[in-house]
Amino acid sequence: MMTAFWLTAAIAAAPLPSAFDAGWKGEKVCTLLYENASVRAARCVFPPGMGHERHFHTPHWGYIVAGGTMRITTAAGTVDRVLASGSNWWSDGIAWHEAVNIGTTTAVYVIVEPKGTP
Repeated sequence: MMTAFWLTAAIAAAPLPSAFDAGWKGEKVCTLLYENASVRAARCVFPPGMGHERHFHTPHWGYIVAGGTMRITTAAGTVDRVLASGSNWWSDGIAWHEAVNIGTTTAVYVIVEPKGTP
């Protein structure tokens, strides 16, 4: 039983990947579109059943190229969200979340992160 405790503690202590580096079951979901000294942008594609493993975000702006239905889990719980094509958001950053496309269409996002933000 002690082994399970240490394994759980090791997993919890492992650093999370950024949104740009996180994938889903060993597959990359985000492709770098642009990067310079000030900003980086990526396109993230989620076919039905595909998600984005637990990851963190620095402050960022996002745009939904193709909408879909995503199940999003954070420390606060799990919610299902229907995300409409053409909508966008700003986030001041998030310690962690994970998501999976529970809909029937491929969802596509563009994420833009200013550099030099915590």
